[in-house]
Formats: sequence, C-alpha cells, structure tokens
Amino acid sequence: MKLNTIPHKNYETNLPNEGNYIIGQKSGENIYVYQAFNDKIADFACKNQKFGGPDYSFSRMTWIKPNFLWMMYRCGWGQKDVNQHRVLALEISFTGFEELLSEGVITSYVDSTETIQDWRDKLNSSNVRIQWDPDHDYTGGKLKRRAVQIGIKNEALQKFNNSYLKSITDITEFVKEQKSNIDNNKPFLVIEETVIEVNEDLKRRFSIYD
Repeated sequence: MKLNTIPHKNYETNLPNEGNYIIGQKSGENIYVYQAFNDKIADFACKNQKFGGPDYSFSRMTWIKPNFLWMMYRCGWGQKDVNQHRVLALEISFTGFEELLSEGVITSYVDSTETIQDWRDKLNSSNVRIQWDPDHDYTGGKLKRRAVQIGIKNEALQKFNNSYLKSITDITEFVKEQKSNIDNNKPFLVIEETVIEVNEDLKRRFSIYD
C-alpha cells in the first residue's frame, strides 16, 4: 500500500479540534480520496484503474471523501453494507481536486447575497456538490470539527475518471486488519493526514477554517 500510515494515538496531534477543514493525505502533486463499493464495481476499477462497467453509473451522484476516518464512519470499516465493503483509495491530481471544489455548490444555504430559490436552482443543476458534515472518530463519535465530501456526476464524474484519476488502490485488507485490532483492544493504524491547504477563493466560498 502506497499510503503513509501512523498509529492512531498520534492521529489528532496536529489537527484542529473544530471548524471546517479539509483533512487528507497528499502525495507530491496528488491527493488521496476514498470511496467504498460492492465487489463488481471495485473489481472493475482495480483491474482497469478506471471506473466503468455495467454496474457503475456516471449519471448517479457519487461522493468522494479525503478524510479516512470519515470514510470509515460511513462504511462502518467495510462492515456496514455489502455495497460498501470494498474500500478504495483514489489518487487524484490536486489541481483536479481544486477544480472540483471550484465547480461545486454547497448543499446548505449560507449566502445571503442570493435568494434561497436561486441557490436551489444552482444546486439542482450542478454536477458537483460540496457538503460539510461532522467529522467522526474511529468509534463513530461526532467531533466538533467538520469534514468535507464532494458529490460528482455526469460530465464532472467523467472528467474525474478520465483526467484527474491517477491510481486506484484497494485498501480493504488494511481496513479489516485495523478493525480487528480495534475490536480486540490492540493498537491500530490509520492513514496519516494533515490539513489540506486550498486557494483563498475556495476558503472564502466554502467557509474553510471557520
């Protein structure tokens, strides 16, 4: 596995306790994001290093998450749902990551300079959605810090797949091993993550660090 890992006990050492933050792991000019799928979609993706096949839909919104433990909360460490028991780490260009953010519409109405209806119209017509949710610890407990997830579909998803995506790594066995360690009260590892800096325009638009 190419991703860097650290003991969980060290995970929060340099992370903020609250506020809107993008937390993840960068690798050179790329960043890792996570998704979880069923066997058919995951097998095709790992074999071809792209998404596709008869079981994958580009018209359906799919959500990527740069935060490993938030992904573990959503998929229950690969045990929550058969459709989410294969966990994939997707290495994408950081330029593409910022482009997705720049095309996104926030899923909560926060901008008093536009009407609620105008915001709804933009949200419904957008192929990229930006959503802030409570971050979670390894047990699933809510944190004051908020984590981002990015929803993509249609042309944005095609571009993500064909232009931004650099590699796909199946980390399911790593996830299962760490869940076993947790269940048996043993030390466990997580993906090493830091605060991801984005440009000033994105910080303002999506209230990052607030």
